[in-house]
Amino acid sequence: MATDDELGMNKPIDRRDFLNGVAVGIGAMGGGWMAGAASADPAAAPWPQEAPGYYPPTLTGLRGSHPGSFEAAHALRDGDFWEDHTHITETGETYDLIIVGAGISGLSAAHFWRAATPDARILILDNHDDFGGHAKRNEFHLDGKVHLLNGGTLMIDSPHPYSAVAGGLITALGIDPVALGKDCDRNQIYPALGLRHGAFFDKETFGTDRLVVGAPNIYEGLPGSWPDFLKQTPLSAAARADIERVETGKIDYMSGMTSDAKKDRLSRISYHDYLKDVAKVDPSVLAFYQSHTHGEWGVGIDAVSALDCWGFGMPGFAGLNLKPGAAPRMSYTPAGYIEGGSYTFHFPDGNASIARLLVRALVPGAVPGSDCKDVVTAKVDYARLDRPENPVRIRLSSICVRARNIGVPQAPGGVEVAYARGDKVFRATAKACVLASWNMMIPYICPEMPSTQKAALHKVVKTPLVYTSVALSNWQAFHKLGISSVTAPGSYHTSFRLNWPVDIGDYRAERSPDKPILVHMTRTPCKPGLPEFDQNRAGRAELLMTPFETFEREIRGQLGRTLAGGGFDPARDITAITVNRWPHGYAPEWNALWDPVLPDAELPNVLGRARFGAIAIANSDAGAAAYTDSAIDQAHRAVEELLAG
Repeated sequence: MATDDELGMNKPIDRRDFLNGVAVGIGAMGGGWMAGAASADPAAAPWPQEAPGYYPPTLTGLRGSHPGSFEAAHALRDGDFWEDHTHITETGETYDLIIVGAGISGLSAAHFWRAATPDARILILDNHDDFGGHAKRNEFHLDGKVHLLNGGTLMIDSPHPYSAVAGGLITALGIDPVALGKDCDRNQIYPALGLRHGAFFDKETFGTDRLVVGAPNIYEGLPGSWPDFLKQTPLSAAARADIERVETGKIDYMSGMTSDAKKDRLSRISYHDYLKDVAKVDPSVLAFYQSHTHGEWGVGIDAVSALDCWGFGMPGFAGLNLKPGAAPRMSYTPAGYIEGGSYTFHFPDGNASIARLLVRALVPGAVPGSDCKDVVTAKVDYARLDRPENPVRIRLSSICVRARNIGVPQAPGGVEVAYARGDKVFRATAKACVLASWNMMIPYICPEMPSTQKAALHKVVKTPLVYTSVALSNWQAFHKLGISSVTAPGSYHTSFRLNWPVDIGDYRAERSPDKPILVHMTRTPCKPGLPEFDQNRAGRAELLMTPFETFEREIRGQLGRTLAGGGFDPARDITAITVNRWPHGYAPEWNALWDPVLPDAELPNVLGRARFGAIAIANSDAGAAAYTDSAIDQAHRAVEELLAG
């Protein structure tokens, strides 16, 4: 085990100016910004976003749900908030619409409202210090060059084609995913350098530390041979034979059953149990596959149905001769089986560029430029987001603690919204409100809501996850080892890879191994053996209790062990770390193993999103789909409900 000195834990890198992820320098901006909390004008300087140099995309350390973005919400949940906040400061502000949540859904709701009522005045509140929600931008300046990574949602991508509404918004923002994919995707860079996919077998799980290069990876188009790969692994001969059988064999493990009967059975067993009890693999094989479902569902193969894994294209089903098409107990329509899925494209900062394009349209002058290419390198002027003259104002670091109909919900006279900012609570009013925030918090924000609706919202449990961005001084170790991505089923982060190469506008992907680059690492803190939502709750608690120091030590140790054969030195080669911690990550989706089959009208997300007087509910949670098109579609539905009402 490497010491802290060997890992570089004591090395001053771009994370030491931050206390648990909060920039020390921000508190000093503008000469003591907390004084602004006593002002009756909540937009009056010097709130942090008004301060010169305020630019949260470049913050490192603990990001995602960063300290300061959730404490008031937790106090509200625990029933302690109003005991400590008996005074509310009246802002005197009134709007046509107040939106809670400046993520893709909240920003889209503002877009749709303005399209219907161009003269409307809108206030958008967000608990984070940046807009975009899960569409988080990680921006690094390395050797004078901008490097970007997604700190949250990455792709314009969905199992279904984008709806007319969602696709129309993407088009209105000037995004042509198909054309951009052809012009900007540079994923051939790594294969051209001879880099392939690798798998790291850790000592704790597999008995020895070993990186094996050449693992086939159909999702990234990286070639490989299963026999050649497997013979290099530390697995037993029986395990190697079983993995090759699962990956390349065409055995009908359910012979004599119809396709529909097979699908029904697959919907009722986990992929883990399918491999163990139906394909009858060696028990040691299960550890190799356990994290295969982390990236898509946020839990391991023990908590995802075998049917969904078939639909997603995972191995072991080739001989079953299943007919294309979804089954009644399938979580979603699998891409390529019924509708073909949506177009796909990702900006260098993921869908943060979509959020930036929305802000550009909503707040003129805040995001310079004119198209979807120059937005990637544009420098946002955060001081422009919340000016009194703006028709749309975006107020950051403002945690909604109450949304209440004025009068009775059946005939409301508007909505009053209270929010915590700094150490004070403020109140504003509007004709209507869209809650585009995480849906599980709404029962605490709207305690007057009917108990049945609150109970439904409590069932909307989001999936925790961690997206980590690591800046390296160079990537010679990857080049020497011949890899661009690694699967690590037993490690702290179960996968990591060199930054996705995209050239767009003035932004250029890195091509030289001698130059700095970013590495993306993924961790899903699940607890195998429990039902999915219980795993999510346990993982959420773990993330909230894990200090940045633990993340950093695990990051350094894992990269050091995996890349040691390429000469990687974590103390020398790591120059910055950003940990995007999302205790409330993916929107929850229906799970065939744990959820009953219900009519659409009885689904928790449908019951929970019902309009409550002048308050409507958006967010991808309301669509039970962890995709950007769901966030957009739910924003449109919420706005239409309010306008019709």
